[in-house]
Amino acid sequence: MLRFSVLALALLTAACGGREAATPQFIETGNPALLSAWGMMRSDGRSLVLGDGVVPYDLNTPLFSDYAHKQRTIWMPEGVSATYRENDVLDFPVGTVITKTFYYPRTGTPDEVRSTLETAPGWRPDGLDLAGIRLVETRILVHRESGWVALPYVWNADQTDAELRRAGEIIRLTATDADSREQDFAYAVPNANQCAGCHAVNNTTRQIQPIGPAPRHINRDYAYAGGAQNQLEHLHAAGYLGDWPGAETAPRAVNYLDAAEPLDARARDYLDINCAHCHNPSGPADTSGLHLQHDAPTGPNLGLCKLPIAAGGGTGGRRFGIMPGEPEESILLYRMETNDPGAMMPELGRAIRHEEGIALIRQWISELDADCQARG
Repeated sequence: MLRFSVLALALLTAACGGREAATPQFIETGNPALLSAWGMMRSDGRSLVLGDGVVPYDLNTPLFSDYAHKQRTIWMPEGVSATYRENDVLDFPVGTVITKTFYYPRTGTPDEVRSTLETAPGWRPDGLDLAGIRLVETRILVHRESGWVALPYVWNADQTDAELRRAGEIIRLTATDADSREQDFAYAVPNANQCAGCHAVNNTTRQIQPIGPAPRHINRDYAYAGGAQNQLEHLHAAGYLGDWPGAETAPRAVNYLDAAEPLDARARDYLDINCAHCHNPSGPADTSGLHLQHDAPTGPNLGLCKLPIAAGGGTGGRRFGIMPGEPEESILLYRMETNDPGAMMPELGRAIRHEEGIALIRQWISELDADCQARG
């Protein structure tokens, strides 16, 4: 009954917007050429509306992707639900479809966008008003019997549908920042292998999985069409999540921009969401010996006074991963600052620098206290 109520509300919201909501479906085999075949969302070029029962969500601290704004959603077939896991991504059942739509506020032509953290115009709890918005891509993660499959779709010029691009695509954009400075950059839609490169968080099994929808990242309120509610509670009420301990007991990451939160928590949670899917003891970057999960022990594995193992020429001439008190002598900061394809981090997902993230990690390193010279 609870799920029926949520679905009815979603349908009513879409109907009030003047268009019938799309009907989502789980596609077990084959990869549709058009995003609309999945029924997760529908666009007429003026507005993008979510399908019946498709639940939007957001993260406390999101992954940086060239200042793109993102709308994330979860949908499951009737009769199945995710299992709560406190310290890992929710255990989603076969049939789950997760989407992430990337878009920018436009400043002129469709190729002229704004690269700031401002709220994008036209945002609504149930979808997007596309006036002044450039839709770029929608990525789908679908959980099939064989495992998770990642599919990238690129939006057409009319913003009425998106086409499958398994080989990826390069989209040339011009970004204007808060100081009206322009920068041309190549937005990279990942190919299917690159999707697996980030989502295969275990370097041994190489099986891909979602990264963001773990309790600590989604334990926050969201402004749904029916009002603000904790996201985990909303998923539970919708029938998409089984028993869970409640918002006060579940772990919660902080917002890295919230200056009221401790600096160490802000920095560690930023590194966790942006880096730890590779930099963990079993991840694709396991040979680096650098572990950046939010709860990684403080010490050499976190980068403190750590000599590089597999950085190659990407050290920027700096000796330690993190030299406490000296951000300009820390390899970690150099790799965040540089746009050199052979040295920048993350390796995928960005073509321009994340100035706010750089400022945060610089401040964090500045306030760390340890003597690397004493450690040799």
